[in-house]
Amino acid sequence: MILNIKRTDYCGELSTNDIGREVSVVGWVSKRRNLGSLLFVDLRDSSGIIQIIIKTDEIEVPDIRNEYILNVTGKINKKDVPNPNLKTGEIEIDANEVILVNTAKQPPFIIADKTDALEDIRLKYRYLDLRRPALLNNFKMRAKIVKICHEYLDAHRFIEVETPYLAPSTPEGARDYLVPSRLHKGSFYALPQSPQLYKQMLMVAGFERYYQIARCFRDEDLRADRQPDFTQVDIETSFLTQDQFLTLMEGLIQKIFKETINYDVKLPLRRMKYDEAVNVYGSDKPDTRFDLKLVDIKSIFSNSTFETFASAKYIKAIKVENFAKDCSRKKQDSYNLLAKKFKLNSYMIVKFEGGALTGGIIKHFSEEEQKQLISTMDLHENDIIFIAHSNILRNVNFGLGALRSEIAEELSLIKPHTYDLLWVVDFPLFEKSEETGEITPCHHPFTRPVDEDLDKLESEPYNVYSYTYDIIMNGYEAGGGGLRIYDQETQDRIFKILGFSEENIQKKFGWFVESLKYGTPPHGGMAFGLERLTMVLCETNNIRDVIAFPKNLSGVCPVTNAPVEVDEEQLKELGIKIDK
Repeated sequence: MILNIKRTDYCGELSTNDIGREVSVVGWVSKRRNLGSLLFVDLRDSSGIIQIIIKTDEIEVPDIRNEYILNVTGKINKKDVPNPNLKTGEIEIDANEVILVNTAKQPPFIIADKTDALEDIRLKYRYLDLRRPALLNNFKMRAKIVKICHEYLDAHRFIEVETPYLAPSTPEGARDYLVPSRLHKGSFYALPQSPQLYKQMLMVAGFERYYQIARCFRDEDLRADRQPDFTQVDIETSFLTQDQFLTLMEGLIQKIFKETINYDVKLPLRRMKYDEAVNVYGSDKPDTRFDLKLVDIKSIFSNSTFETFASAKYIKAIKVENFAKDCSRKKQDSYNLLAKKFKLNSYMIVKFEGGALTGGIIKHFSEEEQKQLISTMDLHENDIIFIAHSNILRNVNFGLGALRSEIAEELSLIKPHTYDLLWVVDFPLFEKSEETGEITPCHHPFTRPVDEDLDKLESEPYNVYSYTYDIIMNGYEAGGGGLRIYDQETQDRIFKILGFSEENIQKKFGWFVESLKYGTPPHGGMAFGLERLTMVLCETNNIRDVIAFPKNLSGVCPVTNAPVEVDEEQLKELGIKIDK
């Protein structure tokens, strides 16, 4: 049967200004209540919900069930009892015609913002999950962010350029997704982890200001804020200093926040050095909406007879106010499971009760050490401190930083609907690989070292800092980037420090290095994570809430079951044999 859909208005856009007007709407049945001669239907489309009142003894009414699609024509009336939970809660449509457009099976879960369905079920039937207004609003937010980025960057002389999806495999920190070539058997493309090298070549080409809403692919372990395929607002510029570039990007951030959630971001954003972030907040993406700072207490125990502390190079602590009585043994055990992820045996716990320190390790502290600890940590009744110690500073910092975040969430220390934005700057240029112990770039081998550290490149590589920056929003790394090396001499020095042979350089990215020999301008840029930016503005902590068809934590698409096996004939055509 062919239907001519009549639609004069969208459900959620009707208001008291439309009272008395005849309208036609179309949508899905969100809810129905049968009162005999009166049938109340909540009709939902992409704009919202409107209540329909149907007098069953006056008009012909088809069978109506949840998620059936109806085309309704009727007059807008003012409600006797408004519904404050609906944007259209002051009005209703008095139907004079109801047409059934299509039927639907009984959904496997309630399609409403509040649902008790498990995420696995919702992801399997994602096309139904996306009907929930809360999720639909997330994607409206995402689309609006993209629109604002286009407007702002277009107005600031940026050129939008698409770069290839089929690219050579290059070392960028994560594993590549490989794509076999049918025409060149045994050779592979790689899906880009980012457009990094292409956008730098666009600077060599003289484009000066580039951007792209870029799809990126990284084969890495998944978590709540990470997916194997994701989207970046990718940006690169020439001839700008770091200060000039960050100022330009702050304007974009300010515009996004104002035009999406009407929040005024105060500029300039504060800048925190990497060393301060990890030493004081235990994270390179610090959430400073709450306190719980890390305090170095090693000096208190410099002459300790307690061997555990005497032999530890680093000892730090965080204080949680008024938590001693509520921090049960069960909670302490759960915190210690977190400690082990950072190669710490446990967090040592000290409470301040009855005007004195209590806890199993207090017997190892001298009276003077106890006095200094109370004074340094500014302890008051019912306070508790968590102590971490190790010969590896990173383990202490990041171990306490993770605990800091967990306790803040558990105790609701973060005020709702607040936003904390800052730049973390001056990252180290190099770090030691935890897997191999070899020197590796913190970002990538084309990151520019700060000018004042150039003379330390070979002699003190781990003390060299770089022109790098991350934009942090509510404890999420919403974007990051840096200035790039543009002179060949510095690039050659970096390659030697990393142990790259000339053969290795040519094999991995010789084509890119060659481009840098033809008048490369000083350049730099960054990429905003579109999903993480949307997460912050939608106030969700799950990246799957802002991706239409996400993968689960096993890297599987629950709707399509991808990845899937393919036919033997397809593999044969590609020259591939599977070793199971």
